[in-house]
Amino acid sequence: MPELPEVETVRRALARHLPGATVTAVELRVDRLRKPLSREQLEGVCVGRGIRTVRRRAKYLLVDLDDGGGLRLHLGMTGSMRVDAEGVPALPHDRICWPLADGRVWRFNDPRRFGSAEAYVDLQAAEPDLFAAFGPEPLEDTFTGAYLRGASHGRRASIKSLIMDQRIVVGVGNIYASESLHRAGILPSRQGGRVSAVRCQRLAEEIKEVLAEAIELGGTTISDFRAPDGSEGRFTVHLGVYGRDGQDCPRCGPGHAVRRRVLAGRGTFYCPNCQR
Repeated sequence: MPELPEVETVRRALARHLPGATVTAVELRVDRLRKPLSREQLEGVCVGRGIRTVRRRAKYLLVDLDDGGGLRLHLGMTGSMRVDAEGVPALPHDRICWPLADGRVWRFNDPRRFGSAEAYVDLQAAEPDLFAAFGPEPLEDTFTGAYLRGASHGRRASIKSLIMDQRIVVGVGNIYASESLHRAGILPSRQGGRVSAVRCQRLAEEIKEVLAEAIELGGTTISDFRAPDGSEGRFTVHLGVYGRDGQDCPRCGPGHAVRRRVLAGRGTFYCPNCQR
């Protein structure tokens, strides 16, 4: 599933190509993704409207239109977006297409149909309710070691599960949770309530650093993710533990192999030597 860096990579690409364009139609090739799609709602909100901005909240893309309406989009497990030049044919699994007045077509491709597309007449008015249960953005100043310590205090759940809980902090998925915990030297299975304030501070800093690095490198491609221009994420070659089961820990070296275990239903990678 695309995590925060991948969604931010898509947002940045769309923000270079969509603002100023006008939507002339909405083409639905399926009647539902993860949720049912409303042709009437999508057409009513989008057709004839200019695209103003493309934002991100958590793993959602928010597209603001010039009359205050907008879209909330989620890529799901394997979703991608692109803006094609005039005359470029659709691809298999293109589920939603937004033809633009200049001839280009904005397309949402979703092979597994786990994404979503919702239209709102007043997007900003809807946002407080849409995101009421969400925690802070990890790259904003509100996400600190002190905040993380407070959110995990007394919790018996693993620290990895807690930093992947969207109610605590948004966008930290499985890949970046493993990487951040490795850099911070914290065992993923350690109870959140047993992580000290000092170590929470270190973890918050590493989460910010890992996510920022991944964004600058266009995210991580394990199997499906592609940016709107078709490129793969370049953070893949910088992974320290994720997907490296049995290989040497990059910090500890030979004789100290990365291990994989299932934690809260997710494959988790760590070094038992340097993570405590």
